[in-house]
Amino acid sequence: MSRVGVFLLSLLWALLAQAEPTLQASVDRTRVEAGETVELILESQDVTQFGKPDLSSLDADFDVRGTRQLNSLHTLDGETRASTRWIVSLLPKRSGSLTIPALQLGQSHSQPIELQVLQADASRPGNASQVFIETTLDAREVYVQAQAVLTVRIYHSVPLYDDSSLSPVQAEGIKVEALGESRTYEKDINGVRHGVIETRYALYPQQSGVLPLPGLTFTATAADDASPGSTRGGRQVQVASTALTLTAKAIPAGYPKNVPWLPARSLSLEEHWNPDPAQQPTQIGDSLTRSITLRAEGLSSTQLPPLPATEIDGLRRYPDQALLRNDVSERGMTANREEREALVPVRSGALALPSVEVTWWNTREDHLETSTLPARSVQVQANPALESDTPGGDPRAGIGRLWPWQLATLLLALSTALGFTLWWRARSRPAVLKVAPSGPSPRTLLDDLKRACQANDSHATRQALDAWARQQPETLAEMAARFVPLSEALDALNGALYSESGQYWQGADLWRAIGDIPQGEAIEALTTGDGGLPPLYPK
Repeated sequence: MSRVGVFLLSLLWALLAQAEPTLQASVDRTRVEAGETVELILESQDVTQFGKPDLSSLDADFDVRGTRQLNSLHTLDGETRASTRWIVSLLPKRSGSLTIPALQLGQSHSQPIELQVLQADASRPGNASQVFIETTLDAREVYVQAQAVLTVRIYHSVPLYDDSSLSPVQAEGIKVEALGESRTYEKDINGVRHGVIETRYALYPQQSGVLPLPGLTFTATAADDASPGSTRGGRQVQVASTALTLTAKAIPAGYPKNVPWLPARSLSLEEHWNPDPAQQPTQIGDSLTRSITLRAEGLSSTQLPPLPATEIDGLRRYPDQALLRNDVSERGMTANREEREALVPVRSGALALPSVEVTWWNTREDHLETSTLPARSVQVQANPALESDTPGGDPRAGIGRLWPWQLATLLLALSTALGFTLWWRARSRPAVLKVAPSGPSPRTLLDDLKRACQANDSHATRQALDAWARQQPETLAEMAARFVPLSEALDALNGALYSESGQYWQGADLWRAIGDIPQGEAIEALTTGDGGLPPLYPK
């Protein structure tokens, strides 16, 4: 490459590096009360920048209470990257909708962030109490098994040691799940700065009626009485919150009786294909991975029911285990259930996949809804490599292949008659030594198949099975058609080859089916005759 080319490439790389945003901005929460602090996190991965971001544009709406800088190294895909993070504690100067403006670090700019500042609760205790606790519910009345968010805030105007403890949230008839870790911030109450420890819980009432929530107890050691030279001073502090009640409404009478009860604020269905049959042709025997994700806001993943199975003629289904996940946000918990399945078409033509429907109750608008994935059609083309083994093909194709089969049968009959004649003439002659075959013997192929089955190796078993079958008078399809255990074992093997769960395949059933094939048909040549091998399972 010439010097001019190297220079242009370096210039392009520099322009691309400048175009990428290198200063990322985020906040620990977007809704706060007046007097509460919020943490602004600024992060840069540009090692050429020095100094710190310009925070002067924050003065209009915020008081900057403090700034911490953290430097770190992390490795991604074998590449070590350095990053610098600034954690800025901000106190909003007024309530309403505020904007954290774009901040500048060298040539980089962050994105603006919208922040909602709510009016302070006038009923909250004043600063006379140095430590106090409050509990709030985002809704006092919900449907049974629907979500209510309990927020516990502990305020302290004096330093606390790290031996603090909060009694667990326990209520009869209510399932409780923690919403992430506790977070801390500051809040001004009547001119006094308080530290706040906030913990949130998702509550799911399991029965209808009025359910009591007992008060919580917080215990800690306050450090306000500690002398500078003492190793451990202070006084024991214990405060309790007021008890609350949660009203759980029964399932509406209009909800269908034969579907699971799903009370959610929102519910959606998403579908993904790999490969997408709408983007590229699909042939018989191809494996299509279909992923359907059910997402419900206001529910736990354990509440989501299984989705309807894709059971249609001409399509074999190999499902994987469902993936469950819970996402935590400021509104509570969002449940996710992802179901994957490998779909293998076994005939050509149009395969109609039915729609997927999930009935649920919209708790936000208080009415019945149904979320749907529309039905779709998959066009399957014939696969020349598998055409002879594909069921449900064109009947006229079988007629076209009739004469070759008749000719093959005639040749087999003639060769059998000739062989019997030669054997009859040679039976009175002295025996001669047999010439060793050039290829592997049937016993060797059978031993290879046995070892592959015992090792539970689906790919090695398939190769050994094909090699063994080529020396048999019947094809695998013919043997499976007349022997059900072998057909079922072959289906399990094919499922392991197509599905992501193939590592769990066990080869004992296939090896047992090979050994149990009726004598005198598929493996008669291996178990009887002159110099024949011993049976697979000797008595």
